[in-house]
Amino acid sequence: MDYSSTKELPPAGAWWSRETVAVVTGANRGIGHALAARLAEHGLTVVLTARDGARGEAAAAPLRARGLAVAFRRLDVSDAASVAEFAAWLRDAVGGLDILVNNAAVSFNEIDTNSVEHAETVLRTNFYGAKMLTEALLPLFRQSPATSRILNISSQLGLLNKVSDPSLKALLLDEETLTEAAIDAMVSRFLAQVKDGTWGAQGWPKVWTDYSVSKLALNAYSRLQARRLQARGARVSVNCFCPGFTRTDMTRGWGKRTAEEAADVGARLALLPPGELPTGAFFKWCTPQPYSKL
Repeated sequence: MDYSSTKELPPAGAWWSRETVAVVTGANRGIGHALAARLAEHGLTVVLTARDGARGEAAAAPLRARGLAVAFRRLDVSDAASVAEFAAWLRDAVGGLDILVNNAAVSFNEIDTNSVEHAETVLRTNFYGAKMLTEALLPLFRQSPATSRILNISSQLGLLNKVSDPSLKALLLDEETLTEAAIDAMVSRFLAQVKDGTWGAQGWPKVWTDYSVSKLALNAYSRLQARRLQARGARVSVNCFCPGFTRTDMTRGWGKRTAEEAADVGARLALLPPGELPTGAFFKWCTPQPYSKL
């Protein structure tokens, strides 16, 4: 990709350049689209992804028309073949990445409902999809001196204070023994309880339960992955960001802020100066310090 003629340049003194590549998933609308636009406005090269090719290209075209360095590539994070194809394209056509924003997510509930009818789809997209893409792209991070970074768009609905099962809470709090297998087992247990109809009395979060469990798992996985990478000396940070109650299609237009306002904060977190960049943190809207009760 050659965007040498694009209009936007990074601000003076920025750690990034036009060659810095950010991948934003689920970016044909809502927070994802606003984040892709904001990062491109900061002078980065952005790969905007979406499941639907036509909608994704329609979302990217107006950004390119503004002179922004934005490419579209189709990606379904819940499909292993799509993830593998995307990773191969990113390696061969782009040469790697520096920032990954895992934004793609689904929810099938209205604001005041709590059905788990689509729990498998929700978990497959919101948790397993983000995990599968992260692991596929990890070898492609360029690990510059500025530190590459992963920002997982999450939710405070997936914080431990929403869990009432003491054993589950203890499992997720024990950083020394928490494993990926334990997180996967937690998700499998929830899905099994959905199938047998017992999930409602098992101490899971009470609001948007399937979505909340997907973010509970994503938060735990993010913390685990951050520790793993740090232990290996890899220059890749992993953090979570909760944009709060934002007006998007997922919330049916309800919310306290716009997608653009949420994207402003998300972009600032994704572009934190290397000396201020933590790893394994959970950022809550407008909280200046990491909110780490994952």
